[in-house]
Amino acid sequence: MEAVSTTDEARLDEAACWSAVAGRDETAAGRFVYAVRSTGIFCRPGCASRRPRRENVAFYRLPEAARAAGFRACRRCRPESVESTDERVVLVRRACRLIEQADETPPGLAELGQTLGASPFHLQRLMRQFLGLSPKEYADALRIRRFRDDLKAGEGIAGATFGAGFGSSSRVYERAAKELGMTPGRFRRGGTGERIAYASADTPLGRVLAATTARGVCFVALGDDAGRLSADLAAEFPGAELEADAPGLAGVLARVVDYLEGRLPHPDLPLDLRGTAFQRRVWQELQKIPPGDTASYGEVARRIGQPAAVRAVARACATNPAALVVPCHRVVRGDGTPSGYRWGPERKTALLAAEREQAAGTPRKAAAGT
Repeated sequence: MEAVSTTDEARLDEAACWSAVAGRDETAAGRFVYAVRSTGIFCRPGCASRRPRRENVAFYRLPEAARAAGFRACRRCRPESVESTDERVVLVRRACRLIEQADETPPGLAELGQTLGASPFHLQRLMRQFLGLSPKEYADALRIRRFRDDLKAGEGIAGATFGAGFGSSSRVYERAAKELGMTPGRFRRGGTGERIAYASADTPLGRVLAATTARGVCFVALGDDAGRLSADLAAEFPGAELEADAPGLAGVLARVVDYLEGRLPHPDLPLDLRGTAFQRRVWQELQKIPPGDTASYGEVARRIGQPAAVRAVARACATNPAALVVPCHRVVRGDGTPSGYRWGPERKTALLAAEREQAAGTPRKAAAGT
């Protein structure tokens, strides 16, 4: 059975594809996958699951294309495990793996080409030909899917925004109506009935906003504008009752400012952080990293007993809602260089430099270049 044409566009012959699905033709595995809109699952052609209605089926050349479209792999037939004999497809799938496994910032076209030993132009053409997306478009599709999945899992909007790799909440809201069918706040429906007090102050690294529940600190953010930070807090807890309370937060802010000005090694404060069990394990491990030291994403994954979960650790760092108190700035790339930071890479660099100076006995410099 020849489900794929020999044209340069590598277009699928949908009639032949459907014939293979209807006949559960296992020999067609690796040539395409089919996705069922009513279940949200994609399968290999020979899957033994119940045959879907034709009008509910879409075909994709690669499993990665189906996942980018929002479908999940069938656990029964494991369509992603099928290897292709087409060297072009192998190259495209390797590029997809590199984009998926990136700690925070996905590699660009030039970096992908260098890593894979292919010219950027050739790689771009093959990805559009077999995947239907450029490397950048594929990375963007993954961001949207991660954002949607995190919201469904109960993640806050700001946390889901940065965890998915979006640089700002404005980019999410620009695409929300199209991708979610509603605003992120309505999609999430979280935080209803919670009372959260907050306040902000000036620090050597700009403004800091801290927020607490009756149980402890739930949010700490760094930025340049108090109004923007308040908006981020509201986005994180869309259903909560927010109350400005500078006197009540004075002690919390004092400890954060003392830390940033070098008078405390760490702002040790009670926490009330919302996250999955995995996220909380990562955040607890981050608090064990001494000031002045760093750990790679891989090291943190090994310390929590899940050495293969490097990417998940990176996402937990990116979704950390409590800057400084949970020191995600102490996690770096495997080669020791700083990676992205939810509150700005310049602040991460400054924090690491200041902590190293203090650990070495050198007085901390305020706001060095930030």
